[in-house]
Amino acid sequence: MTLPTELLSTLETLLDSRLSLAAADRDHHAASESFHRAPPPDAVVWPETAEEVAAIVRACADAGVPVIPWGTGTSLEGHALATQGGVTVDLSRMDKLIGVRAEDMQASVQPGMTREALNTELRATGLFFPVDPGANASLGGMAATRCSGTTAVRYGTMRDNVLALEVVLADGRIIRTGTRAAKSSSGYDLTGLFVGSEGTLGIITELTLRLHGQPEEVAAAVCAFDTLEQAVECVTATIQSGIPMARIEFVDEVAARAFRQYSGLDLPGTPHLMVEFHGSPGTVREDTGRFGDIARDCGAKGFDWATTPEDRNRLWRMRHGAYHACLTLRPGSTGVVTDVCVPMSHLPAAVAAAAADIREAGLIGPIVGHVGDGNFHSQILVEPGNEAEIAAAKHIATRMAERALEVGGTITGEHGIGIGKRSLMAAEHGEGWQVMGVIKQTLDPGNILNPGKLVPDRA
Repeated sequence: MTLPTELLSTLETLLDSRLSLAAADRDHHAASESFHRAPPPDAVVWPETAEEVAAIVRACADAGVPVIPWGTGTSLEGHALATQGGVTVDLSRMDKLIGVRAEDMQASVQPGMTREALNTELRATGLFFPVDPGANASLGGMAATRCSGTTAVRYGTMRDNVLALEVVLADGRIIRTGTRAAKSSSGYDLTGLFVGSEGTLGIITELTLRLHGQPEEVAAAVCAFDTLEQAVECVTATIQSGIPMARIEFVDEVAARAFRQYSGLDLPGTPHLMVEFHGSPGTVREDTGRFGDIARDCGAKGFDWATTPEDRNRLWRMRHGAYHACLTLRPGSTGVVTDVCVPMSHLPAAVAAAAADIREAGLIGPIVGHVGDGNFHSQILVEPGNEAEIAAAKHIATRMAERALEVGGTITGEHGIGIGKRSLMAAEHGEGWQVMGVIKQTLDPGNILNPGKLVPDRA
């Protein structure tokens, strides 16, 4: 697509040097964290206010040109790729903390602020924002993909921690959804509609977030098991016992080998659990003791407790670095990354079936997961450009999703749909997927907002 001269003139007048047609800038916005690629957008813009976003959208709507919002580019299903050309709206300069209301345990932020930057700003308040997808993602992108992560088992997902939004619609209107109140029964839940809409219904320009108190005491541990079944049995027993875990992560034997190779840590090549507890010193001591008893009963061994911030950070850096650690198992590879979420009772069988498919295909595919909520991920390592391997990996990912649906699960627990999982939406939602398309057509009749993602193609 070649951008109309009138549109370029409007954008140049509005943004000056914050409009780029340079190949380097466009190419930077044509790749994602995983194997998904697309042609570069026709232009990249860097707005600094909601009013500028609205003006960009109005100009593109008048010209019939797609608009693709961009956060930090850490999504895994090609959410922010310009599959139909157009203008990528990079929100990284809208990265300000607008305000903290400590007494209400809330903060308002611009969408380009990252979760790590927010928590740095909050250190002196005794509060923190808990949603932790691993990557230092932008908060606007986290809301747009309804992400979660390692702490969801205790603190919930973005759906639970976004109270209100400011959103630019496809016609350039700026609306506000939600309130600062703890609850509301006033009308449709528009905040919930935009959280998870992946930029297809509007561009988020401000978020009001729920904060939580920084725990007085934190303890973390890693322990090994001989089998996946033992590890999941431990998770189930811990949850049923009412022990409030802040994180509980599963690492299979392949991922454990990658971690050992990448970080030099002494991890046996067997399944592991990585756990963390938050609370007062007394409750943390009690919770860790009870968990230790349950884990040993389930066959755990090699407990490594981490109570100092340095040791805990080392542990979770290892988990958050899983993507790059796993790539070392096959140097030069890229990852076909996928996730599903199933009811806890079906987790062992789902993980075992996925591992069997990967072995049968002759590929390497480490599996990790947020087992406290039945969500697990596989990173299937393929040679870039090897279409046969990529096709095999995609087939494995599809089978994972199909098996999840068969037991009442979902095709994605947190990665979202983007372009990577759009073909599976009808199987999960049936006619509900068509309803999503109707909502999209109502709010975006020109189909300019992140087209080709999430919802059905228009007839």
